[in-house]
Amino acid sequence: MPAQPPASHFIDGVFHEDVEGATFESLYPATGQVIARLHAATPAVIEMAVAAATRGQAEWTALPGAERGKVLRRAAAIMRERNRELSELETLDTGKPIAETLVADAASGADCLDYFAALAADLRGDHIDLGGSFAYTRREPLGVCVGIGAWNYPIQIASWKAAPALACGNAMIFKPSETTPLSALRLAEILMEAGLPKGVFNVVQGAGAVGAALVSHPGIAKVSVTGSVATGARVMQAASAGITPVTLELGGKSPLIVFADADLDAAVSGAILGNFYSAGQICSNGTRVFVERSVRGAFVDKLRARVARIRLGDPMAETTDMGPLVSRAQMERVLAYLRLGREEGAVLECGGAAAEVPGFPNGCFVQPTVFTGVADEMRIAREEIFGPVMSVFDFDTEEEVIARANATEFGLAAGVFTRDIQRGHRVVAKLKAGTCWINAYNLTPVEMPFGGAKRSGIGRENGRAAIEHYSQVKSVYVEMGKAEAPY
Repeated sequence: MPAQPPASHFIDGVFHEDVEGATFESLYPATGQVIARLHAATPAVIEMAVAAATRGQAEWTALPGAERGKVLRRAAAIMRERNRELSELETLDTGKPIAETLVADAASGADCLDYFAALAADLRGDHIDLGGSFAYTRREPLGVCVGIGAWNYPIQIASWKAAPALACGNAMIFKPSETTPLSALRLAEILMEAGLPKGVFNVVQGAGAVGAALVSHPGIAKVSVTGSVATGARVMQAASAGITPVTLELGGKSPLIVFADADLDAAVSGAILGNFYSAGQICSNGTRVFVERSVRGAFVDKLRARVARIRLGDPMAETTDMGPLVSRAQMERVLAYLRLGREEGAVLECGGAAAEVPGFPNGCFVQPTVFTGVADEMRIAREEIFGPVMSVFDFDTEEEVIARANATEFGLAAGVFTRDIQRGHRVVAKLKAGTCWINAYNLTPVEMPFGGAKRSGIGRENGRAAIEHYSQVKSVYVEMGKAEAPY
């Protein structure tokens, strides 16, 4: 069960420890057992990481893009070979069931490395004919980038940030969440094994103070954060002092709209994936489910029957559908929202309490919960809960539901279920969200850009769009005649 790494940090190609840093623990959410003890990065560790990344980046960016791509491709192959091992570690650190981590964590990280490995060889600028003279553009790396991860998808998020950054010729210092610190260290080892030069990918540990020190460091050229809106606001403020560009992938309170003509079984599947996968701990979750009034009863009946079959249990058993929440603190936060929902007058259809799982008396398990009769002004309808809690609303018209769906400070994601494909396209065009699905939910292939609008973030992860956020365009004018001045 223990998963103690050789040291807390990975810097300049080797594990590094500094016992002067504050000690913190990684716990297995199913039992509360300590699986690793680590030290937060001290100022000396941060300086060491920045210096190593600066040296490494100079070597890395000098390689042709195709050579960088080969390293990323080898790393992806190693991740796939070790998928079981990496998935078990991720389950220990997050509590997510092994049935999920086997397909959605290291595996998707490998897909990301493969995708950007291919793009690395195809980074190029433009030629601009100016009628005799001409100009051209160069796409160049930014330098040393900082990635700050969240605790729900640790190795996937690390890969989503590292792959485009490295493909463009940058170096990266990655700080995982202090709640889930372990798998990023394995990713660093794998990248080194694949041939990455020393210092190009470094991992430092710690909480908010470490992240703040990295973001405000003058040697950092770019910051990418996955986290809460509050975290994103603090990062953006700190980065503004150095005019450091940021990518922010933040929270959401996303709408999932089900029209009366939808395939209700498929819509229920989408709602389940958008609320209970990873115990509801996904930023893009469609936690506001709007169902056209004429089919709301049938939808809820199907939903209750499906939710009743969700199996909570041992996260290491492949028959388990839903594991615990990531921590005791997160569990208490979700339980407080469950109490609040009842106090606000929502109707509890199922769940609504902590779950008792045989053999795991100290586990952070919460029952998958569905509220109906939810009003738009209720706090459970407005605030991100980040747990297995679904709110179901009625609506009557397309115009009405679009207005209500958009009436939120968030804009990360949205979904529409309908058999009328014209309506599907028409509605998503009007939804104020960065990532939308029609007749699906929460599918995030690496080829598709992912990110939000409004307070849900700035910039995009994945797809070719990510290249724009990890590189800069240099314009070069070439005079083919004689330079002249008016005086």
